[in-house]
Amino acid sequence: MIRVLLADDQALVRAGFRMILKAEPGIEVAGEAGDGDEAVRLTSELSPDVVLMDVRMPLMDGIEATRRIVDGDEAPRVLVLTTFDLDEYVYEALRAGASGFLLKDAPEDQLVAGIRIVADGGSLFAPAVTRRLIERFAARRAIEPPRGLDELTARELEVLRLVARGLSNAEIAATLVVSEHTVKTHVAHVLRKLDLRDRVQAVVLAYETGIVRPGSGLDSDGA
Repeated sequence: MIRVLLADDQALVRAGFRMILKAEPGIEVAGEAGDGDEAVRLTSELSPDVVLMDVRMPLMDGIEATRRIVDGDEAPRVLVLTTFDLDEYVYEALRAGASGFLLKDAPEDQLVAGIRIVADGGSLFAPAVTRRLIERFAARRAIEPPRGLDELTARELEVLRLVARGLSNAEIAATLVVSEHTVKTHVAHVLRKLDLRDRVQAVVLAYETGIVRPGSGLDSDGA
């Protein structure tokens, strides 16, 4: 059973999500929070698997709440909800450790699929949208390369660049003429060496450190 915490300051929005999820087998709403502070507290008390997090909330916004929630062992996954797909709040939430984002008006099947994907350890990664978001804001937050970057092999660095361009493991495997299992291993090594939570954070880091530059990505929406 996937336990979900709903965090949104609008009761009607929470009610809508609750009704959608109530009808889904294998998913239950563990609780609801009306602000970021309550979201952090209820996450600790209820131990949900996934937090649906609005980014613009009173008392504590979803960015800080996300940062606090994912900063710990066995932390739940955070799926950000937003009204705008090119929103700096969303970008900062991805930097803070969110595993992806959805528009609030996304179809019900996308919401449910997104929850299942992140609960299973994946990232809700729509490359064309996510890359535009990251390209728009990454230049403002340029950072020094982390120490772990020196530990990457040439092949791991190549895989990181391809991940940042929006390629799936299957597409990377085809590009490098290796097995998909090999790609998964390289991706796991990249995340471990750079102390990253998932592919989304890897993409953010790649752009912020200049490993990949705006305009070098793909134009497709393939995941």
